[in-house]
Amino acid sequence: MTTSPLDDLLGNRWLWTAVLASTGAQVLKVLLILLLERRWRPEAFMETGGMPSSHSAMVAALTTGVAITQGIGSPLFAASAVFALIVMYDATGVRHSSGVQARLLNDLVEELRTVVREGFAPLPLRVLLGHTYLEVLVGTLIGVGMAFVAFRVL
Repeated sequence: MTTSPLDDLLGNRWLWTAVLASTGAQVLKVLLILLLERRWRPEAFMETGGMPSSHSAMVAALTTGVAITQGIGSPLFAASAVFALIVMYDATGVRHSSGVQARLLNDLVEELRTVVREGFAPLPLRVLLGHTYLEVLVGTLIGVGMAFVAFRVL
């Protein structure tokens, strides 16, 4: 008996564990803002950057699920681990640097408004693009934990 592609997709524990880990990290982000800043910002659920890293949670859950089910010697684990490392490196490297540069450019634009002609008002750049090492670490721990629950407990 064969299954349909839809059944295969809906039954893909690796995919849904990764999606659930990412979603959980985003929910935690909103709750941390509420707890620490005493502000209700549900729009933070859709934002990149900040604590914790949902991208790291997602790739860590995927990689851990593959490790548990396929073994750490499998080619699939190797591919997933390399993918995870690239995502995490990018989050703390290129994307974090882009956020720092955006902050500096926004400050420069503010200074230029006083010097340059009236009407000089470019839209500010998004600052919170990447992650600190701690944000990536926490996201990774969420993903690993979620995968252990999904593949060892359930």
